[in-house]
Amino acid sequence: MDAIECILTRRSIRRFTARSLSDAQWGQLLAAAAEAPSAFDERPWEFIVVRETATLRTLDAQMPKCDALKTATGGLLLCGVPALEKYPGYWPQDCAACAQNVQLAAHALDLGCVWLALVGIPDREAAIRACFGLPERLTPFALLALGEPAETPDRALRYDADRVHYDRWPAVSPAPGTT
Repeated sequence: MDAIECILTRRSIRRFTARSLSDAQWGQLLAAAAEAPSAFDERPWEFIVVRETATLRTLDAQMPKCDALKTATGGLLLCGVPALEKYPGYWPQDCAACAQNVQLAAHALDLGCVWLALVGIPDREAAIRACFGLPERLTPFALLALGEPAETPDRALRYDADRVHYDRWPAVSPAPGTT
């Protein structure tokens, strides 16, 4: 699958089969994560590979609206490390690029993935900190639920030309959805 096809066909997967990820798949996902761009090449992240489904089920019970953890066979916890930044403020963007790399790599490997946001959601952050014993220097950013897909969502065409402007914001812009 080429890169453009991968980007255009990737969908969030929230239901998984019981098949676990192989060591080779984990290796490829982690390599893709590590190749994400980061400001000043600081790579302000740490990972915890979650292979124990009991841990994922416990987190599902503690974190509302994280139903993908009911069937996920793996998870990748992505934590930001603000202390690694040369210039403060970039780590969330760096971690977002990292998480997107994992989602695209999972899709290219015929795996399913959904990004479960953690940063800025106090109840989720607390559950993650308690479950994994995270030190204060790490900020839980996202938990990527992974596994073999048990669903195939339809492709959605998300490009909206009405939201694209060239060179500057128009002096008079139409309301969204009108032209």
